[in-house]
Amino acid sequence: MAKVSRTDKRVKRHARVRKNLIGTPEKPRLCVYRSNKNISCQIIDDESQKTLVAASSLDKDIKGEVENGGNKDAAKKVGEAIAKRALAKGIEVVSFDRGGFLYHGRVKELADGAREGGLKF
Repeated sequence: MAKVSRTDKRVKRHARVRKNLIGTPEKPRLCVYRSNKNISCQIIDDESQKTLVAASSLDKDIKGEVENGGNKDAAKKVGEAIAKRALAKGIEVVSFDRGGFLYHGRVKELADGAREGGLKF
């Protein structure tokens, strides 16, 4: 039997969560993706299959503020940026989709930054 990779395990966890978590126009889904070097998130309306707002540590304004996109400081800035952009579009309440990642470290910092920015979840 072949060894199952960490990525495969994460994708399986994400699928398990996603069968119950659906983004609607009233309460879209805040989806997080974390790589070794960067972190990104997007607010998605699953009914119309559209990304409403996105933010990443690769964005020019965030990249200028942080020297490393893969740390907690960058994650917090991305959370604050997504909240600011969402509120500008009239989105206040979202459901948080951690993407199969543990709610710990950078994912938690992103969530805290989004909450401090004004998003409710």
